[in-house]
Amino acid sequence: MRRKPWNQEEVLQSSKLKRFSLNDISKATNKFDSVLGEGGFGRVYKGWVKENTFAAAKWGTGLGIAVKSLHGSSAQGYKEWLAEIKFLGKLSHPNLVELIGYCLEGKQRLLVFEFMPHGSLDKHLFKRGSHFKPLSWKLRTSIALGAAKGLAYLHSAEANVIYRDLKTANILIDSRYNAKLSDFGFAKYGPEEDHSHVSTRVAGTIGYLAPEYAVRGYLTKKSDVYSFGVVLLKILTGRTRNGILYVMDAEIKGQYTVRAALGAFSLALKCIAEDLKSRPDANQVVQELEQLQDLENSENIRSETLQTVL
Repeated sequence: MRRKPWNQEEVLQSSKLKRFSLNDISKATNKFDSVLGEGGFGRVYKGWVKENTFAAAKWGTGLGIAVKSLHGSSAQGYKEWLAEIKFLGKLSHPNLVELIGYCLEGKQRLLVFEFMPHGSLDKHLFKRGSHFKPLSWKLRTSIALGAAKGLAYLHSAEANVIYRDLKTANILIDSRYNAKLSDFGFAKYGPEEDHSHVSTRVAGTIGYLAPEYAVRGYLTKKSDVYSFGVVLLKILTGRTRNGILYVMDAEIKGQYTVRAALGAFSLALKCIAEDLKSRPDANQVVQELEQLQDLENSENIRSETLQTVL
């Protein structure tokens, strides 16, 4: 059974989001003066609003926001704008970025998100410099676990969403280094009733796509798990490309136990298994990452105890 096409008014009315005027956003962003970046969707601007009312606030006070502005009036861009509202307007989880509201005025279509001070995971892994320091082993495993929890929530019966674009650039990091999944423009509802998969055109990012989806358009929640496995390998190696030999990032040498590192690599390889039936589900990924953290914590405590005794 095919779902009926989304109706804009139904989507907007069913969301829990604030509708901003263009004037509201212009004031909050100081007339769109501070550009955070630019992607396929459009430019992203920094702004500030009051925490309780979301009215424009004095620059540098209140709640920081990131405003995504849709490029032009392309049909695909509009679909992605509406998809963000459709999903993030209803879903709420500590590991999903919060969509505060939107603007629809004339040809202007904007989205207002919470601002994530530490940016995206890819910048910390691949664009190190004065602004992006190498992440510690502890932060890397915490970020991986947070992303996995966000994915498990999306795959739950409550949400039943296939993300379709899990990659390091879409994992944002807040002020406390909590990971949050962002960019739901390609998200789709999962299969209904007795269906095992969704047949759809291929969307996402090359290098992160599961083979059955990239080749046949055969989409399941295990397609997202494959993408997570690719992300986990990049977290462990600090490399943009996956090769035959996986080597731990030299920046975290001495920060992890051998058992924890081997366990993390083993999990990543299970996630990217060619046969989707061999991949764990998102809940199993969360459980394994939690077990690895517990294992490492217990080994660290044992090591500290031995050092004290000696």
